[in-house]
Formats: sequence, structure tokens, C-alpha cells
Amino acid sequence: MPARKLAAFAAALVLTAPAGGPALADTGAKADAFEANFVHLPANSIAIAPAAGAVDVTAIEPAVEEAGEVLGSGVASYYGRRFAGRPTASGERFDPGQLTAAHRTLPFGSKVRVTNPRNGKSVVVRINDRGPFHKGRMIDVSRAAADELGLVQRGHGTVDLVLLD
Repeated sequence: MPARKLAAFAAALVLTAPAGGPALADTGAKADAFEANFVHLPANSIAIAPAAGAVDVTAIEPAVEEAGEVLGSGVASYYGRRFAGRPTASGERFDPGQLTAAHRTLPFGSKVRVTNPRNGKSVVVRINDRGPFHKGRMIDVSRAAADELGLVQRGHGTVDLVLLD
């Protein structure tokens, strides 16, 4: 179910009083009693008041993302234009328009979700090269990946890495 439809569905459930209970628009003690019927959950879940004789549904889980191994956080930089067309360690030619990256140890072909925590943007890259060779850097991404992550202006930034393969 798309997120907007799910949110509308949840809103309709929250606005509906349990059988024999007060309407949400009521005020005073009735509204307090109605509020007491809710299960309070984290902001990313939906609270639903239990109806008499109904199955107790307390949360609707958000869509599950691809699970993977958390590799941690570190500094990412991106390849400059001077590397375009040069062979990578995997043997293929470097194309700054592709979503690829260099990592010191991950196997070639590995898929890694790179997330910029400053802006919440993320991209999945394929490891096809070795590096970075600059001390303190964890990954070098292509220009296309850096564009999507919002790293181009600064040239580097802290990112979170998750191995998807």
C-alpha cells in the first residue's frame, strides 16, 4: 500500500471511535477516556484504538528496506574527471556517470548503500575499484554518486555504509 494511502487509512482508523465509545470531537472526560484506549508507540508506527471483539492491531510496520551488514561511518570523497576512461582495479573502464565506488577490501561487484546523514540522501553503488588511498577516507564514489549524495560542492563528507550483498 503506498505511503500516502497508508497514512490516510491510519488517520481514518484513529478518528474512528471504538464501538460504544465517544467520538474524537467530544471533549472533557469522554475524550480523556478515549485517549486512554490508545497504545502509545514510536512516531514511525500507527496507534489504533482496540474495538470490542476485534483483533488487536497495534502497529503497521513501515516497508522493509533491503537488509544488510552495517559497515559503519567514515569519510567519502569522489573521483575527479581525470580518472574518466582509465581502467579500474576490476579491469573495467571508469565512467563517472555510473554509480560505482572504490573500497579497500570489499569484493568487486559488492553493492553498498551509501547515505549522507547531513541531508538524508542515499545511493546504492557497485564496488569496481580499490581505494581510497587518502588517509582517513573510507570510500571513493563516482561523480554521479557524489551528485546524488550532495558531496560535490565540499568534495567529501561523512557517510554511513551498509553492505547489501
